[in-house]
Amino acid sequence: MATHPAIGFIGFGEAGFLIARGLHGAGACRIHAYDINTYTPQLGDRIQARAAESEVCLVASSAGIADASDVLFSAVTADRALEAAEQTVPFLRPRHLYVDINSVSPDRKQSIARVIAQSGARFVEAAVMSPVPSHGHRVPMLLGGVDAPALAALMAPYRMNLEVISDGIGAASATKMCRSVIVKGLEALILECVLGAVPYGADERVFATLDETFPGMNWKKIADYMVGRVVEHGERRSRELDEVADTLRAIGIEPVMAEAASRRQSWCASLDLLMEFGGQAPEDYRAVVQAIADKKAAMTAGKSRGNDKLDDGGSDLVQGATLDTL
Repeated sequence: MATHPAIGFIGFGEAGFLIARGLHGAGACRIHAYDINTYTPQLGDRIQARAAESEVCLVASSAGIADASDVLFSAVTADRALEAAEQTVPFLRPRHLYVDINSVSPDRKQSIARVIAQSGARFVEAAVMSPVPSHGHRVPMLLGGVDAPALAALMAPYRMNLEVISDGIGAASATKMCRSVIVKGLEALILECVLGAVPYGADERVFATLDETFPGMNWKKIADYMVGRVVEHGERRSRELDEVADTLRAIGIEPVMAEAASRRQSWCASLDLLMEFGGQAPEDYRAVVQAIADKKAAMTAGKSRGNDKLDDGGSDLVQGATLDTL
């Protein structure tokens, strides 16, 4: 283990896949993954294709991933992080390092640490501080926990970008959560800005004036990127902002901005726009505004026929949204 640890991923979505692929390219030779969606329609095909591309061996159970691995990275969605730990802990042993990289609150990380401790396995919290697609396995991560230095040393041959900041659990997550107020909040603000500006043809001037106020930012380029990320990851970002809200409430701060940003992210996710862009994040915020306008027009037409559903097999257009909220 000291030379070539066996590495496992619990959850094999975008983050797990990109980190695993980078580790394989850096010389990690034993990588396994377990994902509950491996054999579900659509998601399963993507997971299996990713595993083949990164030469990761998929296993069929929590027991299988624990048996195959020395270091386990939990890379599920924020709302499933504790559940993933609870499902895995019966199969962990003192030799295991369990690393939670999910975007959850400090309290949630501490709860997960207590679950893992029941097995005698070692726990490390990790906070991912930049978009994984831009960095792969070298994405900056802040680490916390008494075993964080051991993880950093073990993964050093693969040149991961790991910084130990505390021997306690919570500081790394708090850093991530407070940063998300800005990053996810800015995404929500820009989306709302272009929704208002584009119909009036005002967006170019809005961004030009912002460029003058904040030199060097290139706000149009930022808008293209951030609005696309909301379309692609709005649901996950909304859940992360819910964790931010929990973080703030735990210390007596009312999460006014985090909750508002979560609502806007969730609203965009409920429109289910991604497939209209071929399953890829759109690169033009105006195309997103147009797609939303098209949805609004379709809903209006449906209501004028006395039908609240689109002619798409009866699926709801927007889950929980009304025409006035579009």
